[in-house]
Amino acid sequence: MRNIFYIFIGGGLGSVLRFLVSNHTQKLWNINSFPMGTFVVNIIGCFLIGIFSSYFLKADNYLKFLLITGFCGGFTTFSTFSAENISLWESGNYFILAGYILLSIVAGFGAVYLGLNLSRN
Repeated sequence: MRNIFYIFIGGGLGSVLRFLVSNHTQKLWNINSFPMGTFVVNIIGCFLIGIFSSYFLKADNYLKFLLITGFCGGFTTFSTFSAENISLWESGNYFILAGYILLSIVAGFGAVYLGLNLSRN
């Protein structure tokens, strides 16, 4: 039951931070129809989950529930990523759609890899 509490707290904090970072980023970098706010949040989340996984995934303590499952789960957002892709598709922004998907996957993979390797050294 205690682990559920840690997930709840981490998820709430991650969700609020996602909202703040995404909105602020979208205002700073409004590039055509590209959903920069969600992109930045998801790449930061990938980097953080790489770092957190390196430290806490093997340990049996509350921090993996608080930071990995809770915070990163609340901070990153695959559902918004998917909805934005549908919107880009429906509006005919196929070039931006393809770029968003490709950049998200490549940069996300790279950010997890970087996070894992930086925290191991």
